[in-house]
Amino acid sequence: MIAKEFPNTRIIARGNRIVVEGDDEEVERLQILFEKLAEAAHSKHPPSLEEVKYLVSQVKEGGELDGVLTDIIQITHWGEAIRPKTEGQRRYVKAIHENDVVFAIGPAGTGKTYLAVACAIDYLKKGKVKRIVLTRPAVEAGEELGFLPGDILQKVHPYLRPLYDAIYDMIPGREFEQWMTHGKIEIAPLAYMRGRTLNHAFVILDEAQNTTHTQMKMFLTRLGFGSKAVVTGDITQVDLVGRTSGLREVIEILSGIPGIAFVYLDRRDVVRHPLVKEIIEAYERYEKAKQKREAGKASLADTPS
Repeated sequence: MIAKEFPNTRIIARGNRIVVEGDDEEVERLQILFEKLAEAAHSKHPPSLEEVKYLVSQVKEGGELDGVLTDIIQITHWGEAIRPKTEGQRRYVKAIHENDVVFAIGPAGTGKTYLAVACAIDYLKKGKVKRIVLTRPAVEAGEELGFLPGDILQKVHPYLRPLYDAIYDMIPGREFEQWMTHGKIEIAPLAYMRGRTLNHAFVILDEAQNTTHTQMKMFLTRLGFGSKAVVTGDITQVDLVGRTSGLREVIEILSGIPGIAFVYLDRRDVVRHPLVKEIIEAYERYEKAKQKREAGKASLADTPS
């Protein structure tokens, strides 16, 4: 697979020795790649084939690899290592460790929510926080949950399902239920955060592009002593109708404040099925072409007849 990605070189593997010959630039990148793979292979959790593919992509694009595939955040209950797979994800995890408020902005599949949940569980297990609070706006229900059947958890479960999915990867179901019962993990819609102060908590706001100005301000001012907040969202997928996204606004409002970090992820950080990256690129091309066409129509309309 590696040889196919670097067609201008010859790779010879004999025993525990690898010889690379050919194009100087590719040879240099392959040296970096194999040194990184050797480092990762020495860990208790050597990289999977998919992780090797992500690493090859990073090397080809000249990304910074410090911490990629080697900084393990969490181990799933079936033994798989959760770690940054791209340079962007590495920056994201580093920002979480170094700041009290982190905004992760990027397209679907870049690991925004998954890595935040992994870090939150790591902090809880190490006693750095006393609880995890996960929330997201239930935009599809317009926050009007009273008409839905069942108690509050049953009403909001469909909207919070992605958060449950991430947690179930990292904690066995029984342990998760115990943590929920004892208040160590709380999952609730954003509307139920009003009026609270969250001390010694790791708070995650997911799908933040669907918050309004008021909701974003309300959420950020819930932060108490010893707490950390991670806000994730994709500003290209706003479901609000007739209102400005609170996530778009907050970039302008809070940029430059010490202790608050903004991390931007892009298609290079997509770690889902390879077609997801192709889909994102196709949509980006379509949107650019559409904007160009609309700009052309506007200039024609302004031209005197």
